[in-house]
Amino acid sequence: MRDKKDHATFDLPGFEPAAPLDTVTEPKRTGPRPRRSSLKQEQLCLIDETDNSGLPVWRRDDKLDLTGLPVWAPDPQ
Repeated sequence: MRDKKDHATFDLPGFEPAAPLDTVTEPKRTGPRPRRSSLKQEQLCLIDETDNSGLPVWRRDDKLDLTGLPVWAPDPQ
């Protein structure tokens, strides 16, 4: 492509005639594809054990009081 007013312009790349398409014929597959063996899935237990209501099972801890707050004990010296 040239500008008729300016003869110093050059042909821009990408505007040349397109090359003919090369049709590559792929060989046809015969028969079904072999199945991939799937990996076995395992269930992960991501939550703690729950009771019938769905709440976590209560576990008694000597470092916590009945409300679940930490027990402030003096340091044994």
